[in-house]
Amino acid sequence: MAVAARLTGMHPQTLRKYERAGLLRPARQQGNQRSYSNADVRRLQRIRYLVEERGLNVAGVEIALTMFDRLEALDGARTTEEYRVTIAGILALGESGGR
Repeated sequence: MAVAARLTGMHPQTLRKYERAGLLRPARQQGNQRSYSNADVRRLQRIRYLVEERGLNVAGVEIALTMFDRLEALDGARTTEEYRVTIAGILALGESGGR
C-alpha cells in the first residue's frame, strides 16, 4: 500500500477509503496485505484527478469511473487524456443542467 500511496500522492487511509467505497479492489497477498496492480494505480490516478481537479465526491467518482470503464470496453485504444477530455465534457454538461 505504501508504494501505491507514494505513486499516486495519496495517503494510505485514502486508499482504504476508496477500497471500502468499492472504487477499486486490490488483490490480497498472504497476511491479507493489499497488492496494487498497474491498472489499480492508473485507476487511483483517475480518482485523484476527478476529486482534486473536478471536485467530485465519492458518489460522483463512482459514476465517472463507470463511464470510464464503459468507454474503455468500447475502445481500448483511447489515451488517458482523451478520457479526461470526454469525462470533462460530460461533467460540464451536468454542471450546466444539460443546456
